[in-house]
Amino acid sequence: MPPPRKPVLIVLHQEHSTAGRVGRLLAERGYALDIRKPRFGDPLPQTMREHAGAVIFGGPMSANDPDDFVKAEIDWIGVCLKEQAPFLGICLGAQMLTRHLGGTVYTHPQGRAEVGYYRLDQTEAGRSHAEAAGFAWPDTVYQWHREGFDCPAGAECLATGGDFPVQAIRAGEQAYGIQFHPEVTPAMMCRWSVRGHERTLMPGAQLRQQHLDGWYQYDPAVRSWLDAFLDHWLKQPATSTGPTA
Repeated sequence: MPPPRKPVLIVLHQEHSTAGRVGRLLAERGYALDIRKPRFGDPLPQTMREHAGAVIFGGPMSANDPDDFVKAEIDWIGVCLKEQAPFLGICLGAQMLTRHLGGTVYTHPQGRAEVGYYRLDQTEAGRSHAEAAGFAWPDTVYQWHREGFDCPAGAECLATGGDFPVQAIRAGEQAYGIQFHPEVTPAMMCRWSVRGHERTLMPGAQLRQQHLDGWYQYDPAVRSWLDAFLDHWLKQPATSTGPTA
């Protein structure tokens, strides 16, 4: 029998947050979820030797906030990069990756937000990556953010958008940051758009009904991408001689 899979580290930022569809698809692949919430005192591992990969999810806070746990998570990403362990940052997690690499996280100069479904365009690097990896990026994705990030030194931009031009980055072979939310389920979408109703009224945002309508139109392509991406992400071979996932 093959050895059991190592767990995937899941970093969440609110008391009742979940890993959503990303967590479910990982569990279906046989990965246990090691859920940690540094905001509430959970430590992060000093090495990724005992984990198959790590995902830092989103949250209402900013990667620019001065809180100790925000700074600690940004610094900790260096463990994944140094060991070339698979890393995925989603929204806030992507912004933390950018900050770790010395990039900038910013609000839109006109106060605009992306809340709802928005177009995603691949860059030339993104097209090359998708062709090599054997999957296509979705062309419309679910967003929930009012801050964006630039493409820092040491990373390449894989996908762009409108109000926030950098939507997906890759640093090396193992680390990805995406601005959009492939983990969202219909239940999460309903919860976010009710509890965060004021976000749907920001300039550039979409009203709640548009979110629900968009799910049926756009989610099948997002689900297909996420399935293929997770397989690609977790099968990436490490190239260093140091500790690996």
